[in-house]
Amino acid sequence: MEKTKKFKIGKIIENALAIGIALFFLYFSTILGLNIVSLLEATLLAMTPLALTAIGECINEQAGVVNIGLEGILLITAVVGVYGAEVFGSGSAGLLVGVLAGAFIGFLFGVISTYGKADQVIAGTGINLFAYGFVPFLLVALWAFPGIHVFPKELKLQPLRTPVISISYVTIITVIIAIVSHFLLHKTTFGLRIKAAGEKPEAVDVAGLNVDHIRIIASTFGGALTGLAGAFLPLAWFGTLVKEISAGRGFIALACVVVAGLEPLLAIAAAFIFGFAEGFAYSVGVTPGIKEKIPFYFVHMIPYITTIIVVAVAIGEKRFPKALGKPYRRE
Repeated sequence: MEKTKKFKIGKIIENALAIGIALFFLYFSTILGLNIVSLLEATLLAMTPLALTAIGECINEQAGVVNIGLEGILLITAVVGVYGAEVFGSGSAGLLVGVLAGAFIGFLFGVISTYGKADQVIAGTGINLFAYGFVPFLLVALWAFPGIHVFPKELKLQPLRTPVISISYVTIITVIIAIVSHFLLHKTTFGLRIKAAGEKPEAVDVAGLNVDHIRIIASTFGGALTGLAGAFLPLAWFGTLVKEISAGRGFIALACVVVAGLEPLLAIAAAFIFGFAEGFAYSVGVTPGIKEKIPFYFVHMIPYITTIIVVAVAIGEKRFPKALGKPYRRE
């Protein structure tokens, strides 16, 4: 009874915090004279890669595998996605290449974490460290130019323009993926198996199912969504490629996972909060008359400060699978 009461209080605090943050940014947006439509468009762009990455990691962790190498996957798939777009002459093809590359990395991580019994935190850290060195090398190897690559403008995916706002097709797909992932987890037999693999893997084993296979599938799915997010960054958002393009978004996506409590629909809501903070920072940074008054570095701190505050408040009452991060060993 006491735990239930604390959980409800925690949910009230979280909801109040989310509403408070949104009202704070909206209030200052009106004071600063920002264009609300442009702010919303920037928010949706910033939300999309965070939501995709967080949704995939929610499924991953529900199965008992934690991958903190999301930052590295975003970096690698951003480069590979642009290269694929140039090879095939299509931004959409570049997104698909990013998905396949992310799925491959997720698959390798799943195999190492299950059959290899590797420490998952160390393995994820290894992905990040590998990407930090490999991406600058790829930029030089593929385009003979360090740190940055500007690809043809026609490869950038154009948004869907409505009478109100412009929205990326990938953003719409992201919302659909969140709904489908929620349905998969809570309304299907396979979703039950995924959750059982993270909560009580020995029960899955006794039922005659392979725990490692379920975890590898979940890890591959999570990697694929992160790969789509990585390719989205240059091909549907920035229109150029730099070696620091992920800018910590893999870690912010992990914060979304924590805030959401591994629920895909809540993950997209958390991503919207963090995306709103980044969209606000971006809008302030490009609006004449405002950017001169507010220090540049302070503005770009806003998304990260927001992340720290929200996670610090939200993490207390969250419950994660009992076997999360633990390789399954049959006794």
